[in-house]
Amino acid sequence: MAVNTSADAPLPVGQVSRLIGGWIDRLGAVWVEGQITQLSRRPGAGVVFLTLRDPSHDISVGVTCYRQVFDAVADVVGEGARVVVHAKPEWYAPRGQLSLRAVEIRPVGVGELLARLEQLKKSLAAEGLFALDRKKPLPFLPQLVGLVCGRASAAERDVLENARHRWPAVRFEVRNVAVQGVHAVPQVVQAVKELDALDEVDVIVVARGGGSVEDLLPFSDEQLVRAVAACRTPVVSAIGHEPDNPLLDLVADLRASTPTDAAKKVVPDVGEELERVRMLRGRARRCVEGFVEREERGLAHALARPVLRDPHRMIDERADQVASLADRSRRCLRHLLDRADSELTHTHARVVALSPAATLQRGYAVLQRADGHVVRDPAEVAADEVLRARVAEGEFTVRADNAADTETTDRTETAGRTETAGNADS
Repeated sequence: MAVNTSADAPLPVGQVSRLIGGWIDRLGAVWVEGQITQLSRRPGAGVVFLTLRDPSHDISVGVTCYRQVFDAVADVVGEGARVVVHAKPEWYAPRGQLSLRAVEIRPVGVGELLARLEQLKKSLAAEGLFALDRKKPLPFLPQLVGLVCGRASAAERDVLENARHRWPAVRFEVRNVAVQGVHAVPQVVQAVKELDALDEVDVIVVARGGGSVEDLLPFSDEQLVRAVAACRTPVVSAIGHEPDNPLLDLVADLRASTPTDAAKKVVPDVGEELERVRMLRGRARRCVEGFVEREERGLAHALARPVLRDPHRMIDERADQVASLADRSRRCLRHLLDRADSELTHTHARVVALSPAATLQRGYAVLQRADGHVVRDPAEVAADEVLRARVAEGEFTVRADNAADTETTDRTETAGRTETAGNADS
């Protein structure tokens, strides 16, 4: 039940500790799974002390048991072993410490561990964490490689030496972590996240030199698998354990059988690349030379044809024909011009003969009134009207005289001449 307290009515520490102890005493016995991190078996002591830790979280709890309980499994259980403990929670009031009083300890067998891993594998595969379309390609030539491995381990030495032997200019960003035990999972996860956060890191290698199934359990931890799946940088798994692959191999973008194999897959070999360049250059040279030779043969074959061997021959053969055609066209054009000139001359003569000017040359005159109207009838002219007379060599003015005696006598002649001149002018 809840305890009512205030700043004016606080509870003593001892009472609070006793209350906590009472609450914990009401708890029943529980089965707990964890990994043994510390084990204390003092000679002659009847109680064994050990620390049980959650491998996936930074949480541990103390466990005590009688010697006869631990002696039953002492041959198969030690530090680092995974066990299942049947215990009852206890509260030690003087120190305010929680512990578990174990009445039975069972080691977790390899078969059971593998069954759990298989179940976790199926669950993660159903989420798509192992899908091939999630795999990111490795860069051809990484400038900076992130390496997660044990401190001064053979895996670190193999990766660094082999990578630098293949490509001396490659650089590494190394994170030394625990690769087994209770601290392995949080340290590896933290190292992977740190390297993934660096923009200059092109690829991350997680390496270990192999080991037993129990030693490799941290690399099948769900927390590590999800951390690698969330990385934006390609990750290479180089655990070096062929019979039983940890789940890290499935979620990584590339799996290497050993740390040495990882170095070979991450960086190219400078000697092999130089040899490949040399081969490609030779192949390109042979292709160019073959192309040039084929074109030279084609050109020689074309030049061997008669039309190209003596290119002026066709021109010489056609020169006389062209000259004959040119002379013929020249004669035809001259004939056409002569005929056109003759026709033009005759047409000009007819035009001149029919022109008003020729009529005037024969002595005729054209009389026009002041408004330019040609006079065709004496009746159209008023007495003393000034007219303009046009002759072959020019024109002059005349005055009309309409005397009765002259009008009758000259009407016929004047009318005839006037009509002729008027028709010629029009």
